[in-house]
Amino acid sequence: MTAGTRPRVLVIGLDGLEPRIVGPMLAAGALPHLARLQAAGSFAPVATTYPAQTPVAWSTFATGLNPGGHGIYDFLRRDPATCLPDIALSRYEQKNAFTPPKAVNRRQGETVWDRLGAAGIPSVVLRCPCTYPAESAKGRLLAGVGVPDIRGGFGTPTWYTTDAGTAQGESEHVVPVTTAGNAIATRLIGPRVPRTAGDATVDITIEVDSAAQRVIVQSPGTPRRLEVREGQWSDWLHVKFKLGLMQSVAGIVRFHLRSLEPFRLYASPVNFAADAPLFPISAPWDYAGALELGIGTYYTAGMPEDHTGLLNGRLDEVAYLAQCDLVMREREAMLFTELEKFDRGFLFCLFDTPDRIQHMFWRFREPDHPANRIHGLDRQFVSVIEDHYRRCDAIVGRALDAVGDDALVIVLSDHGFTSFQRGVHLNAWLMANGYLALKPGVEAGEAAGDFLRQVDWGQTRAYAVGLGSIYLNLRGREGNGIVPPGEAGTLGSQLAAGLTGLTDPARGQIAIRSVRRRDQIYHGACIEDAPDLLVCCAEGYRASWSTVLGGVPGELFENNVRRWSGDHVVDPALVPGVLFINRPFRDTAPSLSDLAPTILAAFGLPKGDAMEGESLLA
Repeated sequence: MTAGTRPRVLVIGLDGLEPRIVGPMLAAGALPHLARLQAAGSFAPVATTYPAQTPVAWSTFATGLNPGGHGIYDFLRRDPATCLPDIALSRYEQKNAFTPPKAVNRRQGETVWDRLGAAGIPSVVLRCPCTYPAESAKGRLLAGVGVPDIRGGFGTPTWYTTDAGTAQGESEHVVPVTTAGNAIATRLIGPRVPRTAGDATVDITIEVDSAAQRVIVQSPGTPRRLEVREGQWSDWLHVKFKLGLMQSVAGIVRFHLRSLEPFRLYASPVNFAADAPLFPISAPWDYAGALELGIGTYYTAGMPEDHTGLLNGRLDEVAYLAQCDLVMREREAMLFTELEKFDRGFLFCLFDTPDRIQHMFWRFREPDHPANRIHGLDRQFVSVIEDHYRRCDAIVGRALDAVGDDALVIVLSDHGFTSFQRGVHLNAWLMANGYLALKPGVEAGEAAGDFLRQVDWGQTRAYAVGLGSIYLNLRGREGNGIVPPGEAGTLGSQLAAGLTGLTDPARGQIAIRSVRRRDQIYHGACIEDAPDLLVCCAEGYRASWSTVLGGVPGELFENNVRRWSGDHVVDPALVPGVLFINRPFRDTAPSLSDLAPTILAAFGLPKGDAMEGESLLA
């Protein structure tokens, strides 16, 4: 900062940028604006968290705490009373039937913007994960990953089709439709209605105009008549879902017309309306609506990219990239609206889309990826990831021009990226080695189902839920626990030794590099919520899709044939993030936990007592 100026710190998060892609692109001159940052200061890999996951890592960025301090270990957690998976980022509580439910953030710890606010320094925080529900702050905040769609989950789209017998895909509604003349009468599915255990809906009519290659969606919303052209995304439809007498919820939805014959129409997850969310998504509460007045309607859900539509084959890659472009344009508008007013304090903006694009397009970098055998390898998408890095670089360049030379500018990613070709069925391994048992007569595989529903808890000592977490069936903690607390240490060591170095016989490669006990990697007030063991996979491997939801397959490994072909939930040492600062910085093994102390030091403030890192400023 130059003398006599009011300090300013700008942080741009580029979720998932991979150092092994950034480095060669820098060397080739393909990222000129990140190169400007490097020339003014430095560039280094930055150590990520255990595990290397978006909500975990950005919570450490915000608080300077390891997960044992802030309490976020995964997108999912398990309820120890039932062992069922649950959303880990927030919860809802209701004192009685006469009071409305309240959203509660599960993330703990003082954030860097809390500490700045206490010192009278304003902050603007745009879309940081684990900030829902938004809490009061000195400045403005728009919550990010963790904000649900209108149904309370990460996102549930709807697929309208005349294709008979269409099976429901992952996390979606399928609505069969028939045409009567040129009209289709159907409904838009909204929030759940707890009183009736059903869904609130809005009646819509879809006029089919084959000659113009479009449909018109008629509804009581705004606009009353919404045009959707074949192969394109519509504008936003604003609707209200009636929940009961004198009660409604406002939502927004976009449509993509895949084809007219057969009829296939995709409706995005319904997002909360920015000016009337059911729970606070911004601070002050009306900031989200004020931002909408300035930049137009935008996605409010924490994970706005419609990867579920692509996973289920409802969208193709072209449509998905077009939707990602819409998200990026919204986020740019948010950032540059705030940069116009940025005369002091702290400004943070996260771009999530690099992460989502890499998840869905990594396979195009690898001709031998198992997913390509199912979905094909279209060469037009080979450079999508690098092209997106260039777009991110251009945004950084605009921001550098807007902010000037006197501000401290930090650009970073929370983790890197790698291939995901093979899934490891952790519960299958636990069963094969005598640590987990199914109920009598139930065989591993499809009969075992998900959610550990067929597990014989009286014979089970350990189980897996989430992206690499293993829990001991501990007596006094789990609802049906059998492991005496005094045996937990020995059992954990046995599991770690047995899984470490696990080899995939089909490839002759090590699939699991290590297994870390929670006392080795976590400490703090929230350590009791941590998994007992964290599995750290090798590149190309990850906990399987079945493991995430507590499935018990019969085999130990499977090919990952989904379009979700890249990932980062491997050994964190393999996927550091990137860090650029336009000032010289101590670049010997920087960590995400160093960022909060670094930002505070730029304002002349000491780090919080619980913060673990140190300022990187030289």
